[in-house]
Amino acid sequence: MALIELDKLKSKWNDSYSIAINSWVNNWEDLSTYFRYPEEIRKLIYTTNSMESYNRQLRKVTKSKSIFPTDDSLLKMLYLASQDITKKWTQNVRNWALVLAQLSIHFEERFDSTAI
Repeated sequence: MALIELDKLKSKWNDSYSIAINSWVNNWEDLSTYFRYPEEIRKLIYTTNSMESYNRQLRKVTKSKSIFPTDDSLLKMLYLASQDITKKWTQNVRNWALVLAQLSIHFEERFDSTAI
């Protein structure tokens, strides 16, 4: 179904956006991996608000510092900021038990069976 929709997109917009559409067509095998997952997992993949918020908070911490003496000092600062940021996370992922179960099926080798 997604491939049919991609063909429709190509026939309608290829003249105006050929580079972008050709990129999708040429990389379809990798891009279509997304459709192998259930809807709940796909929602986690395409919902980037939490990652954007996290990155914004890290940028806020480093914004006032233009130079770090070493790479380690930057990493330490980001680590400490991450510790503070994650303390404020209170919102749960909707249907997390279902999402976790699906992730454990798709990525069985990465899950500790006692953690589920």
